[in-house]
Amino acid sequence: MTYHVHRCRGGDGRTDPERIAEVIRQSAPDLVALQDVNSEEDPGQLAYLAEQLGMQSFGQSCTGGNALLSLIPLKGVQEYRLAKAGCCQRADIDLAGQRLFLYNLRLDTGFYHYRQQVRALFGPELLGRHSAQCPQLVIGDFADPLAAALLFNWAGSMRRTPTPFWSATYPARLPLLDRDRGYMRGGLRILDCSVLHSSLAREASTHLPISFTVQMADPRLYLRLGGLKNRRMEIAPG
Repeated sequence: MTYHVHRCRGGDGRTDPERIAEVIRQSAPDLVALQDVNSEEDPGQLAYLAEQLGMQSFGQSCTGGNALLSLIPLKGVQEYRLAKAGCCQRADIDLAGQRLFLYNLRLDTGFYHYRQQVRALFGPELLGRHSAQCPQLVIGDFADPLAAALLFNWAGSMRRTPTPFWSATYPARLPLLDRDRGYMRGGLRILDCSVLHSSLAREASTHLPISFTVQMADPRLYLRLGGLKNRRMEIAPG
């Protein structure tokens, strides 16, 4: 799940972390990528959500930062500042010998700064790393849907995750823009994608959460051999 929680302040102007926790419970995700969590008045929102949901939290206790809540073991969690107010959080997920690079992204509006943020995201520290041969999933708040559609094609290797027919998530009360979305690279398959439109979700934050069911392909390579019927096979040295 990716969820811009707007510092737990809903469209009614009321700050209530319990509403955010209940929205997350409604979908029961294994992992939640949060954006804009913790406020100056309540810097303990992330810790509260983790305790209420029984999940492990990953992220700094800074105001309006990104954070991860997870039931899955995460490794190598790092945070990166992009141009202006953009930020990205990276984590490695290892499941049954398969690795996935996850990016929790929040971009800022304004085409000039937006382009700088995307360029930094595809730089050598993040999506452009030499070690990024494993599947990669980028989810979060992409701010400007039109700019995201244009600029995320410049690398030629990222593809948009499948979405439901009506995938708009912002503003929550009357969603018109699909700001919250995902892109992927490598052996990933999206089995299901859904936006939570419950009445509570429409009030809890200015964004609606969107959930993905992700399948990782087997990274091992197989060689098809013919003509081996009734022949003896032996272990090759080395």
